[in-house]
This record gives sequence, C-alpha cells and structure tokens, in this order.
Amino acid sequence: MKKVLMVLLMAGLVFSSFRAYAVEDIVSLDEVKQEEQSVKTNEADIHKSDSAVLQASVTFDWLDITQAQRDENIEYYKNQLFEDNASRIYFTKEEFKKEFSEYFKDKDFKHHYLLTNNGVTEDEDAKYCAFFYKKNTLVMYAIQYKNNPKRAFYYTAFGGLRYTDVMSDEYPNFPYTSMQYDRKGRLKSAIYFVSKDLQYMYGPDQEFQGLWYKEKMYDRKGKQTLTRTNW
Repeated sequence: MKKVLMVLLMAGLVFSSFRAYAVEDIVSLDEVKQEEQSVKTNEADIHKSDSAVLQASVTFDWLDITQAQRDENIEYYKNQLFEDNASRIYFTKEEFKKEFSEYFKDKDFKHHYLLTNNGVTEDEDAKYCAFFYKKNTLVMYAIQYKNNPKRAFYYTAFGGLRYTDVMSDEYPNFPYTSMQYDRKGRLKSAIYFVSKDLQYMYGPDQEFQGLWYKEKMYDRKGKQTLTRTNW
C-alpha cells in the first residue's frame, strides 16, 4: 500500500486548483487565477537584475534553452527557496509541535471522511481533496481551512496527520513558495510557484526534482518524467 500511495502522490492529484503532490513531490492549495500579464510583471520584478534566461521560464522555453541556462534557472530558484528563505523553512520537532499540535488529529475525521469519500470538495469552512487507492478506497484526505488558507493538512482515513503544507506570506499571489513537512516537522519537499502554470520542485536535500509546466513535469535535461492527471 505504501508503494502504491507514493506513486499516487507523485502523479499529482488536484481538486480545482488545489494541488496535492505530497512527500518528495509537494503540494499546495491554489485557486488563484491571474492574468498572464500580471504573472509576467511579477516575474520581471524578480529577475529585473538577472539575465533574460530566467525570465524565459514564464513562457516555457525549457526545451529550447541550453543546458547551462536550465542549470542557471535551477540554481536561481533553489536559492530563492533555501537560502533567501532559510529563516522560515526549518522547524525543530518541538517548534513544529507547538505550531501545529492542534492539527495532529482531525477530531471531525468521520465527518470529513464522509464528505471527501462522497466527492465533496468545498463547504463553508474548508476545501477538501481526496486520495484513493484503485479509485474506490479512500486512503488520505486534505483540508485547507478558509480561516487559515496558508496551511493545508493531510490526514489518513482515520484522522491522523501525515503532512502539512505551509505557503509563504505572498500566497495566493504569485510568486510564492510552499513547503511540505511530515508529522515530526521534517521538510519533505519545497516548491517555487512562478505562476499557475509553472513550478520548480526540490527535495528536502535541495535536490532538483523537476519543473512542472501545466500537466507535465520535466527533468534537468528537458526530458518529460511525469504527468499529473488534472492540472
């Protein structure tokens, strides 16, 4: 089951624009729809002192630029995530428990299980995403509370916390970052949301995992590696 769940998560599941990729892959909840010009403006602000190579990522030139240019982009966004953002990435076990202990157990898990198992994706309190094994057995569900939208919590079918997503203060405006942690507060993955269409993904050891462009993921050399079913 663990292996199947990992494959399921790596494929990328989405409700509306709620992105849930989990574990090494990552995740985020995002229903923002911005005009293309706004995205380009944000990207230009980030890179106005950098080369045109980095700006080209918004228009997706990943398959056309040189390997050196791809490597430059990868290093740039890694620095944005892990160096420029270092003060708000890492938790000790005690810090994480203090911050999120009230979410370690979903006290309403029976209610949320019924909601998500029956296809409910939103109510007045929260947005939901269900994860199924072989399309008919609910193995995990995620909640994004509307009074705490910069956090997302992933629970087992019995209401035990598995993962927590923490979005940066810029959310829901692009660009923003999203970090995913396990129950002990260990970083599992990190992602830089350049725009709704384009995201750079890294593992906990700062290793580049891939570039998502819409429904497809590409590796460092421009080879497609994954497809997410409902981007």
